[in-house]
Amino acid sequence: MSLGIPEKITALLFDLDGVLTSTAVLHRQAWRQTFEALGQSFSEQDYLAYVDGKPRYDGVRSFLTSRGLTPSEDEVRRIGDQKNDLVNTIIDEQGISPYAGSVRYLQAAREAGLPIGVVTSSANAMRVLRAGDLLDYVDALVDGNVIVASNLRGKPAPDSFLEGARRLKTAPENAAVYEDALAGVKAGHDGGFGFVVGVDRGQQRDALKANGADVVVDELDELLS
Repeated sequence: MSLGIPEKITALLFDLDGVLTSTAVLHRQAWRQTFEALGQSFSEQDYLAYVDGKPRYDGVRSFLTSRGLTPSEDEVRRIGDQKNDLVNTIIDEQGISPYAGSVRYLQAAREAGLPIGVVTSSANAMRVLRAGDLLDYVDALVDGNVIVASNLRGKPAPDSFLEGARRLKTAPENAAVYEDALAGVKAGHDGGFGFVVGVDRGQQRDALKANGADVVVDELDELLS
């Protein structure tokens, strides 16, 4: 079965929230509740523009800066940690569902023998992967904990994807990136990856293309043939 990628691609790197699982919706809910508790309105466009795909503390800084605020590092960490506690509570209450089309694509990739990495800014990746029964597909994981421990720049910098490729022993030009966030698509493009797939979960097809996606789909299994 064709995976809809160039022949030169020998490894696959997937974002987690919004690409493999529907947890992006839960993160968006947690961000909104966190910022509204601070007296700031928070829209879908704010989520896409300022926090989607970025490490948690970077998202706090980006959003508050957009409101003309300059929080201290202690404030950034306090707000970010509150958001993380809240999203964990929401996950416990609502559960996690992987996208069926993404599971089909992972199954096809596994059958094709291609190594699979997950690259995410989330520090909760292991918990989400376990809850979604996806761990068996993952050969390498670069998550928010690795990003901090390894002092990597978060998306839109390509560092985390480059680390994912290194862990899969694959050159970036031979790896494909699958992302729903504009920051992640830009990271894949700027990192020189061989193919960048944009997954449109937020009516931002044109923006995904503009940030470097080679192809944009609504569901990953659209690539299968």
